[in-house]
Amino acid sequence: MNEYYDTHIETLPRDELKKLQLQRLRWQVERCYHLSPFYRERLDKAGVRPEDIKSLDDIRRIPVVTKQELRAEQQQHPPFGRYVVADKSDWGELHPSTGTTGVPVNTIWSKRDVANITDFTARVLWGAGVRPADVIQNGFSYGLWVAGMSVHYAAQKMGCFIIPVGATMTNRHIDYLSLVRATVLTATPSFGLHIAERLREEGVDPEKLALRIGLFGGEGGTETTSTRRRLEEGLGIDAYDIYGLAEIGPTMACECTEKNGLHWVEDHFLIEILHPETKEPLPPGERGILVITHLTREATPMLRYWTNDYAVYTDEPCPCGRTHGRSPGGILGRADDMVIYRGAKFYPIQVEQVVRKYPELSNEFKIVLETEPASGVDKCTVLVEWASSAGRAPELEQRLRQDMKEALGVTPYVQILEAGSLERTTFKAKRVEDRRVRE
Repeated sequence: MNEYYDTHIETLPRDELKKLQLQRLRWQVERCYHLSPFYRERLDKAGVRPEDIKSLDDIRRIPVVTKQELRAEQQQHPPFGRYVVADKSDWGELHPSTGTTGVPVNTIWSKRDVANITDFTARVLWGAGVRPADVIQNGFSYGLWVAGMSVHYAAQKMGCFIIPVGATMTNRHIDYLSLVRATVLTATPSFGLHIAERLREEGVDPEKLALRIGLFGGEGGTETTSTRRRLEEGLGIDAYDIYGLAEIGPTMACECTEKNGLHWVEDHFLIEILHPETKEPLPPGERGILVITHLTREATPMLRYWTNDYAVYTDEPCPCGRTHGRSPGGILGRADDMVIYRGAKFYPIQVEQVVRKYPELSNEFKIVLETEPASGVDKCTVLVEWASSAGRAPELEQRLRQDMKEALGVTPYVQILEAGSLERTTFKAKRVEDRRVRE
């Protein structure tokens, strides 16, 4: 069996890969400067011209671009802003961001962009073990969310049989898993866990399903030991972390079968890890903000897009033989999701790691921040729920508080609710509810 989808590009020596990246970077900066007033103004202000890009390090002279800046550009120059580079005759599809944290940002895929996205999505699926004989049950949304379409296109190209259920109709998912015998499931981790929970409630043994692979993205969690274990045990699969962003591209990084970190598609993207405050580059292995540049995107290219996601990067060889860089541990948190409570800073994914260690608890949790009316003091409560009415340990609440203290550096209140009390979601779970009074 061929280990690689594209042996040549996936095992390209690092020096050759960097030459290709530089060639494509210079092409991208040239076209952005001459075809996009948005980028030309930014580059002129920074004193950078296309001919100044002589090495990959020269990208540091270009300012980063944030989602807020893209939103502002879109509002001033509706509907797409001035960062659209491709001619309208080449446009293929519109893909806005989900808008879960504000006004959606519109991005466009040219016809060639669609082909490239299809190709590298097929590549990352192959790296996780998906093959043409597989039946893919696509639980990513088919609405205006990029992952559903990219997986669908890639599955078609690979020759897979695809069931386009989308991120709805949990009962239909259960039916197809049992009757059509899907071998691969794609979904957010939250939806995957919800499906596993429903299987258990209906008495379906996951080991009797045909499922063998799960690809989970759209939110953090898959890369954590506790969540991965729950997904694998609840669905009878090998679970893999897959990553993408609407502004940059869907399904652009995925774990290989070694589960040794997210493999980046570096012939299409230039990856940087920057200090969250100084924006200076960090050495391999240090945690910082992930910044991504399009090397091949035609319609709406991003030069140094500030993702707000924390990650590390290494180009150390992976046992799988792929030479493209990796992010061990996947996405380590999102700056937007950071909770500041009594001087401590933590992320929902840290709470998740604690909660999902306990088999007595369900997969769900919520972090509630509020201001106590009498004292005006902020209070943080982690809401969790029992997995069932059986096996309840009375001292669990205290153990949870102690584990939270060690993991977060602060001790939240913990409340264990009855099974089924917390809302389930088929999309991206909202884990933080901030009710605090702000003057």
